[in-house]
Amino acid sequence: MCRIAAYSGPSIPLENIIVRPKHSLLEQSQHASEAKLAVNGDGFGIAWYDQDEAPGLYRDVLPAWADGNLTSLCRMVRSRLFIAHVRASTVGETSRQNCHPFSYGRWSFCHNGQVPHFPAIRRRLEAALPDHLYGARGGSTDSEMIFLTLLANGLADDPNTAMAKTLEQIGEGREPVKLTCVFSDGQTLFGFRYASKGKAPTLYASDTLDNGGLAFASEPLDGDKWDEVPQGKIVELGALKTRQAA
Repeated sequence: MCRIAAYSGPSIPLENIIVRPKHSLLEQSQHASEAKLAVNGDGFGIAWYDQDEAPGLYRDVLPAWADGNLTSLCRMVRSRLFIAHVRASTVGETSRQNCHPFSYGRWSFCHNGQVPHFPAIRRRLEAALPDHLYGARGGSTDSEMIFLTLLANGLADDPNTAMAKTLEQIGEGREPVKLTCVFSDGQTLFGFRYASKGKAPTLYASDTLDNGGLAFASEPLDGDKWDEVPQGKIVELGALKTRQAA
């Protein structure tokens, strides 16, 4: 399973979430404690927002701990909202196109989980995409397909309805669908957990950080208060709202 960390609040260096905490995302890339796999070494990526509507994007196939540029980048780049992801692949080869986060327009998205019956529904989901989203697909993962399907289902207008429609299109297979994702339009940071059976992959929301910001993380980054995101509800950081989505 992959690991995620994301932040919304006053502008900070990326390293304050990705590198410096005791159990940072970089630490989780090698020593995850709430996942089936402790090591997440099949690539990483960051999407961050500044003044432009569309996010900046940096992704690579190297394990996060093996990229000598990552810590320097995270020290120098500041952002008011960003999403970071380290990958343990389940669907799709290890390639830059399959590394998260994915972006389209002002939206960015990353995912932890799996749609086990994805090969059986891939063609149907592809056929349901409008041409502009079908043409935007660069990789082969179930994760990117979930993102594009959310966009096709009206993510920009109503995340709750888009998520419910997307889950309906995915349906169920012999093994449970498990989906934990974090996504943003550059203004609001959304987190969501879902499992068709059993427990969804972990995601926590922080209490207010010492700078007034808020964060999502697959595992708590430090000793501050972190609350597990409830299954089936979209949580919005900033307003701390929840929306029923499944």
